[in-house]
Amino acid sequence: MTERFKVRRALISVSDKDGLVEHGQRLASHGVELVSTGGTARTLKEAGLDVIDVADLTGFPEMMDGRVKTLHPAVHGGLLYRRDLESHRKDAERHKISAIDLVYINLYPFEAAVASGSDFETCVENIDIGGPAMLRAAAKNGQSVAVCTDAGDVAAALAEMDEQDGEVSIALSRRLAAKTYARTAAYDAAISGWYAEQLQDTVPDWAGFGGQLAQSLRYGENPHQSAAFYTTGAKRPGVATARQVQGKELSYNNINDTDAAFELIGELGDERPAVAIIKHANPCGVATDDSLVEAYRKALECDSTSAFGGIVALNRLLDEETATEIAKIFTEVVIAPGADQGALSVFEKKKNLRLLLTDGIPDPEARGRVVKTVAGGLLVQDRDFGRVTRDDLRVVTEKAPSESELDDMLFAWRVAKHVKSNTIVYVKDGATVGIGAGQMSRIDSARIAARKAVDAADAAGWDAPKTRGCVAASDAFFPFADGLLQAAEAGATAVIQPGGSIRDDEVIEAANEAGLAMVFTGMRHFRH
Repeated sequence: MTERFKVRRALISVSDKDGLVEHGQRLASHGVELVSTGGTARTLKEAGLDVIDVADLTGFPEMMDGRVKTLHPAVHGGLLYRRDLESHRKDAERHKISAIDLVYINLYPFEAAVASGSDFETCVENIDIGGPAMLRAAAKNGQSVAVCTDAGDVAAALAEMDEQDGEVSIALSRRLAAKTYARTAAYDAAISGWYAEQLQDTVPDWAGFGGQLAQSLRYGENPHQSAAFYTTGAKRPGVATARQVQGKELSYNNINDTDAAFELIGELGDERPAVAIIKHANPCGVATDDSLVEAYRKALECDSTSAFGGIVALNRLLDEETATEIAKIFTEVVIAPGADQGALSVFEKKKNLRLLLTDGIPDPEARGRVVKTVAGGLLVQDRDFGRVTRDDLRVVTEKAPSESELDDMLFAWRVAKHVKSNTIVYVKDGATVGIGAGQMSRIDSARIAARKAVDAADAAGWDAPKTRGCVAASDAFFPFADGLLQAAEAGATAVIQPGGSIRDDEVIEAANEAGLAMVFTGMRHFRH
């Protein structure tokens, strides 16, 4: 087998026509015969290029509103026949089928149609049939056909043709073939996922997931792990859709932590200024206040040690005063729905600080799917869109919580949803004052949260930790009374938890004996 092949005929059919004329001209300069369809052919002809209409190649007109135009042996035979097999060459000669050596096809914009909120019929009409069929056929014959799914692929093929007298290397064509199958797989995954949503089928027999490379990463969680970041096309505000204003390229851990931070900000809403500081995908300080800068200061007070090198997420426009405060310690990433010029000027002096700006904050109640790999399989579930309000809370103790305790309870509950299980969160006056995450025992989480509150008090020079008179949230029920009593020992006066343990009565009794108010939500938020 030769290492290269000559490109003599190209089939071009694109929905995105950016750069189309230039590519057509460059192909023509190599003596390549151009075959095209519909609007693509029209654009090339208007630019003065000689183009063979697919209808002239097949002997059939485009029909059924363009649904049928390339599904013909004259096209697929030209793509599929093996040049190295005598039987294939004879079949091609007998049926007057000419080889097609390069295809440039970008698919109907189905993903864009869905993202724009198009109706069912419009989305269906944007499902490409002939395009994927031609791409897959060309890719199967990748030792003889250069198959291009975007302008970058065409540029790569043309670069080799410029250097190699109109020839393309088999090494390149095979790389393009591999990319093609990934592109058509992602396209089909988008269609199947959308269709499942239309049918409200949460457990289809087959599931596909696809994404487009956003960036290669230096490494994954650790230097010995390779990694990359792919985007799905979903328009949810966050790290995947944000605009990076400054700073180094995001790392794997940056992306993971920033996503966790901004999802938590979405949970808090935009009623009051809110700040979340994240380290290793766990909150180390979260607060609301009348001003953004005070919210940041209160969040930082919770655990200033862990905040060093962390992620800061904001629920509104970053202002100069808040930016100045954030810049006082080393911060990896700041993400916010916007920033004023004063804030931008402050951060310009911190060249390594990454600033991401979004179009709003994520909706915590919006449905979505979460995928996790396990050995030999995928775990797929709904995003945790569960949310409780005051009306959902059930007081189960003799003592009822005060209005301010109820406010803090709901705040603590929303934070706890975004802390790794087992979770204990202490909150006072709209700010976390102790967070215990990810322990195997809930009582240990309570101890850690209390210890962090003591450390914060020591660092700030307070007479006592702010857990005195706080509320406590647990992401799941207390299986025994000991975790609740640990919270009481730390200074909690009220507790919010799901309830549902077989020992609920025992825990309620312990709360009553300790003089605590306690409410059940009826909903848990495991986050493993």
